[in-house]
Amino acid sequence: MRITLLAVAALAFNLPAHAAPHAFPHAYKDKPKELVVHLKTSNGSDAGTATFRETMGGKLRIKLALMNLPEGDHAVHIHQNPVCDAPDFKGAGGHFNPDKKQHGTKNPLGHHNGDLPENIVVGMDGKADATFTVDYLSLKPDSPNSILANGGTAIMIHAKADDMMTDPTGNAGNRIACGVITESAPQ
Repeated sequence: MRITLLAVAALAFNLPAHAAPHAFPHAYKDKPKELVVHLKTSNGSDAGTATFRETMGGKLRIKLALMNLPEGDHAVHIHQNPVCDAPDFKGAGGHFNPDKKQHGTKNPLGHHNGDLPENIVVGMDGKADATFTVDYLSLKPDSPNSILANGGTAIMIHAKADDMMTDPTGNAGNRIACGVITESAPQ
């Protein structure tokens, strides 16, 4: 179907049909990168997915489709190590912080790169959907703010909400769900 659409576009621009795939190389090379990460709870249950996608504007969109979580407000952070070792997920280390800043998006001195701008709200059914778009994280391995650099990172759901100020964790409580973010994350 894609080749057919490109062939039609090539005809519209008076290009030979055989040139269609080559006439629009950006349709193949510049497709934004997308990575789907599966999260697990501390007891090994499926906790849903986090989909990371680069936008055409150079930002990173993080779309969460979560399940099997306790009702209420919960913090979501990116942690520095690509490790999700249940039951406490401590192997993920602290928040991803290549810029060596303090915690909290409301912190006047700046925030960790792993601090996301909002908490998530889990309903009575244990589910939550949320989307964040940030300009301080990247999927490009050569970027200093890449969540894939140095072997990757982890996405973490915490037991409580983040107060967006308290260093180093935002008083977010225990780690209750985790997903490993690497270029070879299982799809």
